[in-house]
Amino acid sequence: MIATPGIISAGAPLPALDPSAAHRSTHELHAIQGDGGSAVPFVLIGDAAPDQALAAVIPLDTDAPDRLDAVSRLLSALTTPPPPADLRVTSQRRRRLRHMLRAFDGRASRATYREIAEVMFGASRVASDAWKTSPLRDATVRLVRDGLAMVNGGYRDLLRRRRRR
Repeated sequence: MIATPGIISAGAPLPALDPSAAHRSTHELHAIQGDGGSAVPFVLIGDAAPDQALAAVIPLDTDAPDRLDAVSRLLSALTTPPPPADLRVTSQRRRRLRHMLRAFDGRASRATYREIAEVMFGASRVASDAWKTSPLRDATVRLVRDGLAMVNGGYRDLLRRRRRR
């Protein structure tokens, strides 16, 4: 966000952003409005300050809907906390992401797929099937593969909504 340009008339001011958790870098101020799952991160650019009338700059590209949603959530956090839930990542997806990262961590620590599966699914479930043809083996391999993709930059996709093709 930036300070509202002089050529734009600002309406009634919103409540000030909470600067207590803010950290200033060379060119911007990073902060979070709210707590826990309702927290909304924001960045103030240039000489913008939390107690000024602010403006959001939104590039008109394929990510514009996500940016508009983020601005809407920030406005809600300022006017009627807590903001609406962020629906880009469902609770099921969050659970799978945790499993992916645990599986990736296990593999990065040189654990075998079988050892990872035993930790994640239980040793008795893993032992109940032949390992080479076990669906748990396939699931573990997929979790490690997808965790690696996430660590190698795929995490950025979490910030985007699904697009229709």
